[in-house]
Amino acid sequence: MSGTPQLLSFPDSQAQAQTLAETLGLEHAAIDRHVFPDGESRLRLPVELPPRLILYRSLHYPNDKLVELQLVTAAARAAGVRHITLVAPYLCYMRQDTAFQPGEVVSQAHIGRWLAAQVDALITVDPHLHRVHHLAEAVPVDPAVSLSAAGLLGTYIAGQCKTPLLLGPDEESAQWLDQAAHAAGAEAGLAHKQRRGDREVHITLPEQDFSGRQVVLIDDIASTGHTLAETTAAVLARGARSVDA
Repeated sequence: MSGTPQLLSFPDSQAQAQTLAETLGLEHAAIDRHVFPDGESRLRLPVELPPRLILYRSLHYPNDKLVELQLVTAAARAAGVRHITLVAPYLCYMRQDTAFQPGEVVSQAHIGRWLAAQVDALITVDPHLHRVHHLAEAVPVDPAVSLSAAGLLGTYIAGQCKTPLLLGPDEESAQWLDQAAHAAGAEAGLAHKQRRGDREVHITLPEQDFSGRQVVLIDDIASTGHTLAETTAAVLARGARSVDA
C-alpha cells in the first residue's frame, strides 16, 4: 500500500501528536470532540482521509476512550481508510492476564482481540506484560511493537543523581528496573510486594543499605499510588536521604 499516512489525534493528546508528526515529517490533523451532558461523544474527522492513517492516543482512563476509538476507526474505514496504526503510549487492560478468582474476566485477552479488530498495527511503550511475554500474544496484529523507555529513563536519572539506588517495588518491575539501572550505571534493588486489596499493600525491602542514599523508584503503573507511597515510607524509615519516582 503506497501513500504517505496522516497522523490523527484527539484533543487530549494534540501536543504530543504534533511533536511526533513533526519528527516524522507527517501531516497532523485533530479530531473534533464534543461531549454531551449525558456523557456521549460527538466526533468529527477530517473530510478527506488518506488510505493509511496513524491514530495517536494514550489509553489511560480507558473506558470512554475505547468507545471513541471504536467510533473513529469505524468511521475511518467507512471513509475509505485501508490501514490504521494505533500509537498508544499507554496500553490499557494489560494487567489482568489471568483469572485470579473464579469468574474473573481476563480483560487482556478480550480487549486485545477487540483492539486487533479495530486496527492493523500497534505501537506502545512498556506495556504491562507479565505472564504474556510478547505484545502480539495479547493484541494479535502484525506488527505489534513494544518500545521501552527504561533505558532513556536510566540515562536521565544518571544525569540528575550522582550515585542513585534504583528500586523496584515488586517482582513485576524487574524488567524495567534492570534496563534503567544498566543505562544509569547504578545499583539496583528489588522489593517484594504483598497486595491485600486495591488500596492496601505491604512492602518488604531488600537487604541493602539505604542510609543517605538517593533512591529512585522504578515501576510502570501508578494507579492509586499506594505501592509507591508505601515503598517510599519504608525506604525513608531505613534512612534514605531522598526518594523520587
